[in-house]
Amino acid sequence: MQTTAAASAVLAMPGIVGRARAAALKVAAIYTVPVEQQWVSRIHKAANAAVARGDIEYVFSENTSNNDYERVMREYSEAGHDLIIGEVFAVEEAARQVAKDYSGQAFLMGSSFKPMDDTPNFAVFDNYIQDASYLSGIIAGAMTKTGNIGMVGGFPIPEVNRLMHAFMAGASEINPDIKFQVAFIGSWFDPPKAKETAFAQIDAGADLLYAERFGVSDAAKEKGILSVGNVIDTQADYPETVVASALWHFEPTLDTAIAKVRDGSFKADDYGAYSFMKEGGCSLAPLGTFEGKIPEAAMKLVAEREAAIKAGSFVVEINDEEPKST
Repeated sequence: MQTTAAASAVLAMPGIVGRARAAALKVAAIYTVPVEQQWVSRIHKAANAAVARGDIEYVFSENTSNNDYERVMREYSEAGHDLIIGEVFAVEEAARQVAKDYSGQAFLMGSSFKPMDDTPNFAVFDNYIQDASYLSGIIAGAMTKTGNIGMVGGFPIPEVNRLMHAFMAGASEINPDIKFQVAFIGSWFDPPKAKETAFAQIDAGADLLYAERFGVSDAAKEKGILSVGNVIDTQADYPETVVASALWHFEPTLDTAIAKVRDGSFKADDYGAYSFMKEGGCSLAPLGTFEGKIPEAAMKLVAEREAAIKAGSFVVEINDEEPKST
């Protein structure tokens, strides 16, 4: 368990629990993977930003097994943390039971399910970054020479599927003849397996890879082909091969939850929309070393679509079905 702390002073407790609280909310996070992993790293980054502002005190547990998740949730609840965050995709039922047992705490959890009336203190979020994924797909479609793109994901769950579909839609808009190889490795953190799966796709003709998992960009680098990142920007590690990335910004989600806990209005909401581009929840990463190397027509389309997405006049489809190779 790691700990980061900030601030003091005393305020009145908002309505959810009704007792005195420090100015800096006590926030705890429970992660099933290392904080370096893409998805979790963005939550961790947002929490540390809130610490730096003096808004929260923050502790977290990483590499928590599914079997141990409920115990850790209960320990943080017993310790009196005001807001508990994490991802409960494999422990949904147990996590919601903890929320029922600790009605004085607020829970904000990554989940494939919706908020429920029987757990009014349990809100859900997800990384709905299909907008940025779509834009990265446009760039990929313009940069592939063979028209064969490999895609390696963790599990075919909605959180992954919707991003892959958006990427495929963007690539297909600028290049309708593209073929996609889609594979899942059955793990959230197994870089060697992701790398080997990517190698197989390269052997089958892919000259550009969609790196939903760590390890894929390593395969692209070794073979001298391009890759597109997901959730985080890894171009600094792969300056010659990562051509674009769709970034997730968790700050709008967390900052909204902090404000609602503070003013007593926190409830069983769906925070998914705070990941949309128009809310500042996602963006296309800076092109960096690929600035000026992407076809002008593609960059023009990216600019047009980005402006339309932010204005609400263009909506990227959310498709949670498992994507298939074409």
